[in-house]
Amino acid sequence: MSRHLERLLEIDSLIRGREKQTSTSLANALEVCDRTIRNDLDFLRDRFSAPLEYSKQKGWYYTNNEWRLPSINLSKGEVFALVLGAGMLSAYAGSGYEAELRTSIQKLSERLPENTWIDLQQLADERVIFRSGAQMINLDPTIWQLLLEASNTKHSIWMRYYTASRDQESERIVDPYLLHIYRATNPYLIGFCHNRQDYRWFRVDRIKEIKILPDIFTVDPNFDKEKHLQQIFQYEVGEKTFTVKVKFNAQTAPFIREREWHPSQEIEEHQDGSLTLTLQSSGLNDLKRWILSYGTGSIALEPPELVDLIKKEIKEMSNHYEF
Repeated sequence: MSRHLERLLEIDSLIRGREKQTSTSLANALEVCDRTIRNDLDFLRDRFSAPLEYSKQKGWYYTNNEWRLPSINLSKGEVFALVLGAGMLSAYAGSGYEAELRTSIQKLSERLPENTWIDLQQLADERVIFRSGAQMINLDPTIWQLLLEASNTKHSIWMRYYTASRDQESERIVDPYLLHIYRATNPYLIGFCHNRQDYRWFRVDRIKEIKILPDIFTVDPNFDKEKHLQQIFQYEVGEKTFTVKVKFNAQTAPFIREREWHPSQEIEEHQDGSLTLTLQSSGLNDLKRWILSYGTGSIALEPPELVDLIKKEIKEMSNHYEF
């Protein structure tokens, strides 16, 4: 994509946003001079007949919000990749976005011969199958879009949130820092919770209602997203970081070697084919469930808090069964 086209797309996005845009604000956002912005705006109006107007109250705006920039030419390979993307989205993120994506792909496909488009769609639908490990989540596209907007414009949000572990709803004020999709099926909001005065993870499909607030937040300069993500196992955030050691027997070890489970992991190989996995994590409950999933193939060695959690879980589980 050329820099000029990229700039036109960014200008279009900013004008459609919530904030008032002037030539100066657009120039500052795109880090170019006012003259470049004026030329780009003229180009949009002259070449693409963009219905652009300016007023002191609104700044730059479209008199017809239905107007869109002409679609970009795509190759057959690029359209096929988008078709596959729609299938992945259907399998992993729910059906709400799938419909919107397929509609967009259909519009883009109009630039291809009809037979070519039918062949591509049939190939994607019949020869490539995506299956998630669990049932699709019920993701509300409206809530997702509002989260994207609030995160992009750095506006705080009010939300009504359902906590599954307590089986109750609560109202919260949150500064939305990041949107993180874990294991391709679970979308999470990572942000600063005003109620808890700390960073928290919220599963997006458990957000029942959301409102974008007029308050603009500043991301904590001490918040390092990479470091934050590396300190957790799966999606559990704790207040203390632990050194975790788990031994896997020779039969289970191949399943552990074949992937990276955590950025901090280290593997110690043993002569009998077993291995010990060491990592740093700030949460223990997800680790407990993960270790137990391997049954007798795994043994938690450290920390003592994790060992105690597993012992307690096994004891309580045994009470459900007669031996």
